[in-house]
Amino acid sequence: MKIGILTCARLPELLESDQKLIPLFAKKNIAAKAVIWDDESVDWTEFDYLIFRNTWDYYQKEITFNLWLDKIESLGIKTLNPISIIKKNKHKFYLKELEKEGISILPTIFLEKNSTSNLKELIPESWEKIVIKPAFSAGSYLTKLIDRSELESIQTEFKKHFETKDFLLQEFRPEIKELGETSFIFFDGKFSHAVNKKPVENDFRVQIQYGGKYTLIQPNADLLLQAELVLSKIPEKLLYARVDGIVIENKLHLMEIELIEPDLYFDLADGARERFVEAFLRVTESLSF
Repeated sequence: MKIGILTCARLPELLESDQKLIPLFAKKNIAAKAVIWDDESVDWTEFDYLIFRNTWDYYQKEITFNLWLDKIESLGIKTLNPISIIKKNKHKFYLKELEKEGISILPTIFLEKNSTSNLKELIPESWEKIVIKPAFSAGSYLTKLIDRSELESIQTEFKKHFETKDFLLQEFRPEIKELGETSFIFFDGKFSHAVNKKPVENDFRVQIQYGGKYTLIQPNADLLLQAELVLSKIPEKLLYARVDGIVIENKLHLMEIELIEPDLYFDLADGARERFVEAFLRVTESLSF
């Protein structure tokens, strides 16, 4: 079997933590190599499967990425996670659907592009701080934390963005600074490990590039059931999933379910890469029938 592990031009050989998957696949007689997703010289038909991993520029190349997804789909090349779920998950309005299905999310207003809404009138007066982020984004791209007093200025500053992009407006919860964000990682629907991520002082972003501190944790059984409930709302067969949320009084409030290219924190959990590869074998075996 030959598989391509998808990455981007700035990480042509993959992130180091993902590079270490390649020899593990080799032990299973699977030839795996890093492939830049938008490299036009690639013959995609040579691969039995493509795995989305470090495609971290997709949100900056929205049109190109959408066309590429259509191309891979039309060629009939199998991907993990599948193209159908990639197309849904790349736009964060999927949170609206999950909320309708009973999943607890942070208080959110879904602002469609070209909306004529006045933010000051749209956002509840009880929201003292607001997080603004595009529906099609990653890595805190165009994400801002503002005070309610800044709504008028942000409406002017983001005018062009609001005309061309859908946005999420979320009530900022102080727990993100105090307790951090928790990520539950699953391989083939089975829990692998969980990580707590806390921002540095005077920031709200938990990503490591902004100084976020990551710690391996063991969630209690109730929290794990809540994360599994979120995952159960996704009908597609998944190689991996990362459920991100804020835990407030032992209740998980979903922020995102990452199914495209999340960091899976391989280096923090012993055996995580091996579990990933075993999950790949199980998923592909089930898909071959």
